[in-house]
Amino acid sequence: MTEPSEETPAMRVGRTAAETDTGRRRLRNEDAFVCRPPLFAVTDGMGGAQAGELASRLAAAALEERTREMRGTEAVVELVREANARIYRRALEDPAAAGMGTTATVALVDEEDGSLALGHVGDSRAYRIRDGALEQLTEDHSLVGELLRSGRLTQEEAAEHPQRSVITRALGTDPDVEVDTLTVEIAPGDLFLICSDGLTAMVRDADVLDAAGRGENDPGRIAALLIEEANRAGGEDNITVIVFEIVEGTAPGEDEELPEPDETTEESPPLRAATTAASPLPQLDEVTATDAVDEDGEADEEPEVDEEPEADEEPEPEPEPEPAPRPARAATTVGSPLPDVGVRHHGAGHGGRVIALAGIALALVAAVLLVYWGIAR
Repeated sequence: MTEPSEETPAMRVGRTAAETDTGRRRLRNEDAFVCRPPLFAVTDGMGGAQAGELASRLAAAALEERTREMRGTEAVVELVREANARIYRRALEDPAAAGMGTTATVALVDEEDGSLALGHVGDSRAYRIRDGALEQLTEDHSLVGELLRSGRLTQEEAAEHPQRSVITRALGTDPDVEVDTLTVEIAPGDLFLICSDGLTAMVRDADVLDAAGRGENDPGRIAALLIEEANRAGGEDNITVIVFEIVEGTAPGEDEELPEPDETTEESPPLRAATTAASPLPQLDEVTATDAVDEDGEADEEPEVDEEPEADEEPEPEPEPEPAPRPARAATTVGSPLPDVGVRHHGAGHGGRVIALAGIALALVAAVLLVYWGIAR
């Protein structure tokens, strides 16, 4: 790995933020996102019932499986195509999910190379904010997007077009998918924004830039402000926003060497394991085991014990030890009955059986007398 030159300072991902909101019109949130630096992605599902939600989450799960060795646009394309294959296979296996799909806008930061690789399918978007200017990095794969690029619609007409939510490319609808790719340079102070169309359909680019200014370039504040703006404008769709910054310097601890242990310093006490309320730490005696050994390593003399009480003083009786708690019993199957320890039996004892037999005899005598009396009459 080559060391960055003075002209190209070392850079890394700084603060990040990700927020998603159902909006004011939808019952479910079919968006999903990945915010695991250096990988960021937004997926916006589509399909009947809950198929859109399933598609976006399948895509996000596939994207999260990136390994550290994967870099550049080729790695992004590989991830997106794997996500497409999983959604397509699931739709074939599950008739209820037939026709489901999702958008995917993926950004992979290469801190060593000073670049960001983008992979894009659908109408979610990626932006870069640099020096107070907002730049859209992706093109919408939508009907309105095609009409805009061909000059058949203006930006004002596109904002009000009744079919602006119709997309022309998505993951999961075909066995293979074409992925748009782009590599852009990064610089300290850059802010990147990845979002679903639930934001861009409600909030104009100028208002996005205004939110970045009001948020003072804090990704968390910017994301919250953008969600708030989209809902204030109507919140017609699910809204998902990822914001992250690029800062100068290497990752914390990356170039730091661990200090050599100082033999002159006292040894730090060992860390204690976490203890729950059900297992409190044992109470330590005031004199520990180390106190019983002197500097020469020899054991100290045994501590003096209290003298025995005099004969005329009657010692207090020692309390009887409490019975040890009964251990928990293991599960017992039929054929291995539990022992009778501590079990109270229901029914009569020996004396109770004698009384019962006497009662039965008296009842029989009474019955015989009644029969005899009836015959005599």
